[in-house]
Amino acid sequence: MLSTPCPCGSDQPYDACCGPLLANVAQATTPEQLMRSRYTAFVTGNADHLFRTWHPRTRPDDVRPDPGTRWTGLRILAAEADTVEFVASWEGGALHEVSRFEQRAGRWVYVDGEVDGDISR
Repeated sequence: MLSTPCPCGSDQPYDACCGPLLANVAQATTPEQLMRSRYTAFVTGNADHLFRTWHPRTRPDDVRPDPGTRWTGLRILAAEADTVEFVASWEGGALHEVSRFEQRAGRWVYVDGEVDGDISR
């Protein structure tokens, strides 16, 4: 049985990549893996995963993705220690961010990010 490609751009099937993380049956082992799963959560509208993986100190009240945004790609530019630099694209724009992560009770969580804003071409 073939699985659909993972939206995170890893070139792996969804079921072998972000799927188990979004289904909450596996945990990210690196900040980059968590970043990829969070991008996939935005693509698929999985607010539960976003809530679970956002540090409670910095998490907004509403983490639901905008259903009108059509995400079109993720490029990881750098992943070092507890930061991941990436560009996430959607129809009509792109966002450049350096995200910070930390381990909390043995699990990686998103803390915050330095955003360059919409870097539309």
